[in-house]
Amino acid sequence: MAHEAVLIIDDEAAVRTGLRELLESEGYEVETAADGEIALQLLQERGFDLVLADLFLPKLDGMEILTYLVNHVPETICIIITGHGTIPNAVAAMRLGAYDYLCKPIESTALLMVIDRALEHRRLKKENIRLKKQLKRKYGFSNIIGTSEAIYKIFDIIRKVADTDSTVLILGESGTGKELIARAIHYNSNRREGPLIPVNCAAIPEELLESELFGHERGAFTHAIRTRCGRFEQANGGTIFLDEIGDMSPNLQVKINRVLQDHQFERIGGLKTIKVNIRVIAATNQELEKLVQQGRFREDLYYRLNVIPIKLPPLRERKSDLPLLVKHFLTEFSRKKGKKVKCFTPEAMNLLLQYAWPGNVRELENLLERLVILADGEILDVSDLPERFLTTAPNNNLLTADIPDDGIQLNEAVSEFERQLIIRALDKTGWVKNQAAQLLHLNRTTLIEKIKKQKISKPPESSDLPPKLF
Repeated sequence: MAHEAVLIIDDEAAVRTGLRELLESEGYEVETAADGEIALQLLQERGFDLVLADLFLPKLDGMEILTYLVNHVPETICIIITGHGTIPNAVAAMRLGAYDYLCKPIESTALLMVIDRALEHRRLKKENIRLKKQLKRKYGFSNIIGTSEAIYKIFDIIRKVADTDSTVLILGESGTGKELIARAIHYNSNRREGPLIPVNCAAIPEELLESELFGHERGAFTHAIRTRCGRFEQANGGTIFLDEIGDMSPNLQVKINRVLQDHQFERIGGLKTIKVNIRVIAATNQELEKLVQQGRFREDLYYRLNVIPIKLPPLRERKSDLPLLVKHFLTEFSRKKGKKVKCFTPEAMNLLLQYAWPGNVRELENLLERLVILADGEILDVSDLPERFLTTAPNNNLLTADIPDDGIQLNEAVSEFERQLIIRALDKTGWVKNQAAQLLHLNRTTLIEKIKKQKISKPPESSDLPPKLF
């Protein structure tokens, strides 16, 4: 049985009574009004899911009621009913925002069907709004987990580019969070109401990828039994995310380059040029410049994609974020799995900090989910870790950063290492600065100056941890 609230507005008592009895028999909560002023007062006093309004009413007519609903209560569905139906009136009502327009006499079965469809439309609309709000919260910039300088720089770039239509190229190793960055950009942009269409270019066979991207016409090739829209068409008005674009074939690179330039294409087997309004975000774990030098990636496409580059650091280069990430994942998985795992012993955490994390944050997330599921107590120890952590060589040297082929910025590396040591000392002493200064053999005032310079802040408590982004 239905429980939605319906307001019937009609100046004919017999009509009000008949509609009320019909809808109440179907389980609806019904109120009635004989004129527009009474109806307006009821609308201001309480909420209704649906309004049935006669077009011609004393004092305020149905179009004025509809205008009020559109401007002040847009979540309420309105159906216009009248005994003097004309095409111009119907068109005007629908353009203004009415869900439907019915002429008297109204057949009860037809009316109930229209009301049922209208309320289902309302439910879907509300659910869509709820999901979009949920996505915005999940991928909001404030939910980026990390206090390292590298993460702050990425946050600043995303905040600046999100509300533009500029093409973004996200670079980083597998598991660093490239798709989550793309989602953060989309759901915080002016395209957030449009679709976000992801395409993993490496996961789709080359012979199918062109059809997946551009669609095809019926009969364009064997088994093309019907016309199909591609991902670019589906992304119209929103964003398309081309993941692992470095794996795309040279033939498709030419077509992608044209879409970026002209925002138009043809389906496979089609003659009609289709124009789309899209934003393109691409990502890869490969070094595109080297692929260009090797002739495996088009230079012109590279420069079209590389308008706003965002380089995601691997986890081994932001170890200062590891304790916060560990705390977040333990809290999240404990809640999901019904466990109460709180932390690691200092010895176990030290092994996590020494590990190179080739799978980056994804590897850390998967590990902690497994450990929470298998945990017997609230504290995880060295014995709970997989063997690869136990065989990690002891870290006798303070600095073990690798030097890449293109060199390293010494000052930045030293600054980041200093930051990591300060955070580890603060974590070890429960963020008691005097004790942390003693561990680091510093004066307390010197430590406080370094904390301010490095912009180090105490992480939130477990109960306040935000949803993950990285």
